Amino acid sequence: MAAAAVALASGCSAQAIGADGPGRTPAPAASAPAGSSDGGADGKGGQTPNGSSSEAPSAKETPAQPAAKVLMAKGTENEQVRELQARLGQLGYFDRNPTGFYGSMTAASVTAFQKKRQVPATGSVDEGTWQKLLGMTHQPSKAELNPPTTNKLDKPDARCMTGRVLCISKESRTLAWMIDGKVVSAMDVRFGSENTPTREGTFKVDFKSRDHVSTIYHTPMPYAMFFSRGQAVHYSSDFAARGYAGASHGCVNVRDKAKISALFDQVRTGDKVVVHW
Repeated sequence: MAAAAVALASGCSAQAIGADGPGRTPAPAASAPAGSSDGGADGKGGQTPNGSSSEAPSAKETPAQPAAKVLMAKGTENEQVRELQARLGQLGYFDRNPTGFYGSMTAASVTAFQKKRQVPATGSVDEGTWQKLLGMTHQPSKAELNPPTTNKLDKPDARCMTGRVLCISKESRTLAWMIDGKVVSAMDVRFGSENTPTREGTFKVDFKSRDHVSTIYHTPMPYAMFFSRGQAVHYSSDFAARGYAGASHGCVNVRDKAKISALFDQVRTGDKVVVHW
């Protein structure tokens, strides 16, 4: 292996990703209809033909109703989302392990809950939706928030449906090894933290290293398959021990050593890698 390639592969570094939130345009205030006046001295109007006083009726302004404050929506990623997913799971609206990321599956689950409870089905969580959910569920346990069981695969990304692909979903936290649209094997995975996120996109396996050790963090990276400027799929003993209580430095961690060992033997240099939400 070339020295340059080893140096590149040992980083597991990542680039931060920012996001902008949607703005809201306030409703215009109601305008009063114009009244007529024939120039009364006190500015209150004129006289009618029969001598009675005439004043234009004043219009009552209706204050604009403020939009409900959104607590969580697509793109939100935090521990409250993890709690949301666990509570939705208690009611049968979310059948996956909590990830802490508010994606399309979470939005669909929230919409279904809102329709059932006859609140505006926005797919986002406002205070009203959140309070209804809190009232119908209990505080999730540690096991409910971070289940140790194998995660359920979501629908494969369209880019994963042809050829030999490591199809990696951040939303379901899974890796599916697929050949011509069929899942050969699947395993749980863990990603980088907020400060060292795992890059998303379409890549290829640049090279493999069965007994790799990071030259930056000096930690073992067995069965490493590098795909993006130092980021790799590899076995993690820390993931196996601590589960989702920890995070990588940008790599895709696998906790099942037997599964990634078998995967390492099947994957070839040049095979496609797709990392997606």
